[in-house]
Amino acid sequence: MSLDPKIAARLKRNPDGLVPAIAQQYDTGEVLMLAWMNDEALHRTLTTGRATYWSRSRGEFWVKGGTSGHVQHVKAVALDCDGDTVLIKVDQEGGACHTGDRTCFDADRLEIRLG
Repeated sequence: MSLDPKIAARLKRNPDGLVPAIAQQYDTGEVLMLAWMNDEALHRTLTTGRATYWSRSRGEFWVKGGTSGHVQHVKAVALDCDGDTVLIKVDQEGGACHTGDRTCFDADRLEIRLG
């Protein structure tokens, strides 16, 4: 099986055939992480209920939590209006970040200087 052609037709991929995927905690709205998906990763996510991504560094698929146990149970998936970003609403078990932090955006907050 492969990704539904109607969904595939909407996707605007980068030159490597990937789209960014934002994982968000479904009940709190907390942004957990950003990863990359190709058509097959999106298909697997939609058909298994487990967030599946494409690892650019390893060149392979990875199911979130497959080795760490920090599973993302998929609750909803949506494309943005341009079809160039995927939003995955998940129920996150444990840390979403590879560092073990709850989100990938906890550690390095930038100072805002207005004016």
